[in-house]
Amino acid sequence: MDNIARAYFAAQLEEGMALAAESDIVSLLPLSPQLYIAGFNCKGLVRYGRGSVAEAEHFEVGIRFPDDYQRRPPYDGEIVSWLGPPEVFHPNIAGHNQLICIGPIEPGTPLVDLLFRTFEVVSYTNFTPVEYNALNLEACQWARRNLDRFPVDTRPLKWRAQAGPGVAGLEATT
Repeated sequence: MDNIARAYFAAQLEEGMALAAESDIVSLLPLSPQLYIAGFNCKGLVRYGRGSVAEAEHFEVGIRFPDDYQRRPPYDGEIVSWLGPPEVFHPNIAGHNQLICIGPIEPGTPLVDLLFRTFEVVSYTNFTPVEYNALNLEACQWARRNLDRFPVDTRPLKWRAQAGPGVAGLEATT
């Protein structure tokens, strides 16, 4: 790996950790500058077996950047992998197969962008309503019938509870 790539991945680590420090929703565990576990403490949906759809509040993905990430378009499922829970209920996620679709990922898409896009999927701010595009057909059909429930978490990703001034001690940032 060349120095340009090393500097790029170091910058991704720094920017990702800065976002996590400014958010009560996302946590980031760097295993290396190219490998992360991202946790999302937000509302999303799960379904256990054939039971009813319910809210859950913790979700995880793995993010892995190949050495040539800045130069080559990634193949489907190469960059972001679903880690849990496997019972997630979302048209864009096949939890048992570790697949999540956050939309097209261009070469060099920043880590922070991937985190925002993943949060949008988990919180049902972004989902596919068309069955031929869905990773979970049943969730897609259910989502179309329940549009009034979305998004399931309306908080901004980048915010931190703060003591002192502010509405109820909370301050949002963009």
